[in-house]
Formats: sequence, C-alpha cells, structure tokens
Amino acid sequence: MSSERWAVVLAGGVGSRFWPLSTPDRPKQLLPLVSERPMLVDTLARLEPVAPLARTLVLTNASLTDAIAAAVPGLPGANIIAEPRPAGTAAALGWAAQVIAERAGRETPIVSVHADWAIGDVPGFRAALIAASDAAVAECALVTVGVVPTHADTGLGYIQPGDVVRGALRRVARFIEKPDRAAAAILVDTGSLWNSGIFAWRAGDILDEIAAHCPEVAPALAAHANDAEAFFAAARPIAIDVSVLERSSRILVLPGDFGWSDVGTWAALRAVRARDNDDNAPAGRVLLRDARANVVHADGTTVVCYGVDGLVVVALDGMTLVTTVERAGDLKTLIAALPPEVRER
Repeated sequence: MSSERWAVVLAGGVGSRFWPLSTPDRPKQLLPLVSERPMLVDTLARLEPVAPLARTLVLTNASLTDAIAAAVPGLPGANIIAEPRPAGTAAALGWAAQVIAERAGRETPIVSVHADWAIGDVPGFRAALIAASDAAVAECALVTVGVVPTHADTGLGYIQPGDVVRGALRRVARFIEKPDRAAAAILVDTGSLWNSGIFAWRAGDILDEIAAHCPEVAPALAAHANDAEAFFAAARPIAIDVSVLERSSRILVLPGDFGWSDVGTWAALRAVRARDNDDNAPAGRVLLRDARANVVHADGTTVVCYGVDGLVVVALDGMTLVTTVERAGDLKTLIAALPPEVRER
C-alpha cells in the first residue's frame, strides 16, 4: 500500500502576515522561517518516507514555478502544477486527484498537506499520514487528521468527532469554523480537534465526492479535464472543507498529536523556533541583552535588542518592522494603511 501512495502539497498564497520578508515572488513557503531551509523544502523532506518526490505534486501560483524548481531540484518538473489563478482548495485538490488518477489509477491513495507548517514530532506526523491513508483505503472514505489542541485557539476551525468506526477512527459529527474564545474553550474541553487541513483519500473517491457535492468545481473538471488554464478559469473558488467535507457523508477523522503549527504570524515563531534561555526566538545575526520573549529575524543585517520584551523585529535591507507579539497577527491592517512605495518596497 505505502509503495503506491502519492502526496499533494498546497504551496500557493503570498503569506502577507510575514511582511516585510514575504513578497509575491518569495512568499512564506519559500522563506527559512523555522529552520535554515525554506518551509517548502522542510515539508518535502518530512514527506519523503511517506511519498517520494517522484510521487509528490506541488500546486502553486504560476509565478512561483521557477522558484520552486530551483529550491527543490529533485522534484520532477511535471510534478509542479501551476495554478493560473487562485481558485480555492477544492479546485486545487480536485485537479491534483485527476492528475494522479490519470498517472497511477483511481485506486491510488493520496495524502494532502500544506507547504507552510511546522511539525515538532516528525515521526509522529509521518505515522499519522500513513494511518490516515490506510484508513481511507480500508473504509473507501475521505479521512482528515484532526490535531489534538493544546489551547483554545480562535484562529482555527474545529472538528467534532462522532461515532467510533474502529480504534481511534471516528465519523465527523460536524465542522466548526473559527469560534470565539468561550466557544473554543468548550470545544477543547469536550474533545474536539483542530481542523488541520491534513487529508487522505483515494483519487477516485475524492473525484466522486466532488462530482456529487461540489457544483462549484465539478462541471469545470468534467469540461476541461486536460486543460489546466481553462479549468482554473472556469472553477468557482471554494474551500474543500465547505464544498465537499461538510456536504459528504463519507468523512472520517483520526486524531493526531505531533506538535503541529500553521505558523500563522511572526509571533507564532516563538513556539516553533529554537529559543534562548530568555525565551527569545532569533534568526540571523541577532544580539540580545536584557531582552525576553522577543521574535527577531535579521536577513542580511545585524539586529541588537537591549532591554526590551515581547517585541517582533524583522530587519532586512532597506526595511525594518517593529511591533509587539500581541499585534503581530494584525499586519494586514497595517499593510493596507501603508503608502504603496512602503507596502510594495
């Protein structure tokens, strides 16, 4: 079973919450935010024992295909799928499933992940992907891995597990979109899981469910099976969660506990980077004195922090951002208010 498994990595988007380091030409997934390697490179290395590069598709913005090919020279060029325009995860995953079905057959198991996550327990992550893939094959189902929450996070969706199928495998009772803090606390206390966006299914099963439940994508997939540009132009943007998972009766969930983080903000790097004895998370040439709980990223320059706590400092040639850990998640508001020559630097 494992020798036939394919992987799909979603690597689109610009990661504006990592401004000013992230740009349309060098977005979050191509930045060395957690380790010394770009996040996409770390992601593909984690996946290799689950599905080798020869059986991995990377879906990305058309403008990033050359950069990804340069970052991952072992990835076959035919496995980099350019999306002519953003059309949501339902279109991306539907197109990927169709490509894999044509190359390897409709029975082929697929695991799907995003390119810009941090994982603390890599062996545990791989084991969860393989278990989800095996369950998808055995049950002819669409399986999601729900992450065991560490706190009540209002920035994530939740999955409420339902009836037991076997072992830890459960049916999904319902999906809950980004709750408020009180509701999130109740969900955590009652055993709900974070909706991680980790999926496993057979190529034919997800294509069948898209055909049955996703009018936003299914007609375009049927009409333009061999024309990516026409397909992505015709598909209506929608998330796979909303378009298929919330509409299908074939959805199962497995819990996963492997130090998962979607690394959504600069502040989140404190939880996934190596930290010093004062709880600072530095990267690059950074000197800290009497400073605590700061996130500091120096790109081609030197940053000295003295007597400050709880700051985010991002410094690169011609631009320095200083904010607080608390405000780091609100960069979209800041960026929208900046003059174009600063925003686009």
